[in-house]
Amino acid sequence: MSYQTYTTKALVCGTFTRNTSDGSYLLFTREAGMLYADARSVREEKSKQRYALQDFSLINVSLVKGKHGWKIGSVEPQLNYYHEAYNKSARGSIVGVFRILRRFLSGEEAMMYLFDLTTDCLSSLRSDIPNRNYAEEVVALLILAELGYVDKKQIPLEVTGSNLAVVTRIDNKGLVMRVNQLYKQAVAVSHL
Repeated sequence: MSYQTYTTKALVCGTFTRNTSDGSYLLFTREAGMLYADARSVREEKSKQRYALQDFSLINVSLVKGKHGWKIGSVEPQLNYYHEAYNKSARGSIVGVFRILRRFLSGEEAMMYLFDLTTDCLSSLRSDIPNRNYAEEVVALLILAELGYVDKKQIPLEVTGSNLAVVTRIDNKGLVMRVNQLYKQAVAVSHL
């Protein structure tokens, strides 16, 4: 019996150890959504996958759908957003985005636009940007809107129309308050 192999980009959202050297990984993939995948002997010192499958990493991964779930084949590391972050506050922003993904995203459903949006936002957040707290709220709001917790028509055009670096330079207290209010409403609506 042969199994089909899927090769896709993925974000490593969580790591769980099993046995002495095996691991289970929570991956947000571009073509299959959020899923758990197992890797054998990945925690051994001689494992080539050991450093690629670290939390907060962007990877190219080959996945095989087996009888009992997903299995990880080969892994090619692309970037670790946490390690590449500009400073401590940038690392905190990266962790915050991954927490939002783990909290609100579930199920194996292709979300290519959300994946691309998340990787773009992570690339912006790892650098030195002004108004970091506001930028984090904008990113969270955009992710929640893509997941359906916020009506996209309610989001101000200044937030959706440009990249994150431009949005954080907008000095409009009314806009900041509106984004904050929409974010809080989305979290309340989700019941998560």
